[in-house]
Amino acid sequence: MATTKTAAKTTAKKATSSAKVENSEFREFFIDELKDIYWAEKHLATALPKLQKAATSPELASAFEKHTNETKEHVQTLEKIFELLGEKASAKKCDAMAGLLEEANSIISDTDKDTLIRDAGLILAAQKVEHYEIATYGTLRVFAQNMGQDEIADLLTQTLENEKETDVALTEIAVTAINEEAAAE
Repeated sequence: MATTKTAAKTTAKKATSSAKVENSEFREFFIDELKDIYWAEKHLATALPKLQKAATSPELASAFEKHTNETKEHVQTLEKIFELLGEKASAKKCDAMAGLLEEANSIISDTDKDTLIRDAGLILAAQKVEHYEIATYGTLRVFAQNMGQDEIADLLTQTLENEKETDVALTEIAVTAINEEAAAE
C-alpha cells in the first residue's frame, strides 16, 4: 500500500513538473536554441558541397559528401522534434555557425587549389563546426532530459553520436592522409 502511495505521489509530481515546463521560460529557451541549430544545420547542408568541391583528397571529398547527407537527416530530425513539441519548425540565425562557415570560405580563398594544405584547413574548419554541434546537441539533450522529453532526448542523442563519429572520421583522415603531406608541401 505504501509503495502505491509513493508511486502515485511521484506520478503526480512529474505531471505537475511537466505542466510547469510546458509554459516555462526554460522551454522557450530550449525552443529558441533548437531554432538556432536548425538554422545552422540548414546552412551547413548547403555549405558542405562547397567544401567537398574544394577538397583535393578523394577521401576528404567523400567524407564531406557523406556528412552532407547526414546533415540533411539532422534537419529532418530537428523538424520532427519541433513537431513533437507542437511547434512550427523555424530557424533563427546562428551567429556562431555563420562565423564558422565564413571562416571555411576564407580558408578556401586563402589556400591554393589542389593542395593538401587546403585540405588540412578544410578539416580544421569542419572540425570546428563539429565541435560546435557536439556542444550544442549535448546540451540540448540534457535540457530535453530535464524537461522529461525522453523521445526528444533520444533523437538529440542520435544526432550527437553522429556528430562525434564525423569528428573522429575527420581526425582519422587528417592523421592518416593529409597532415603529414600538407606539412611537406
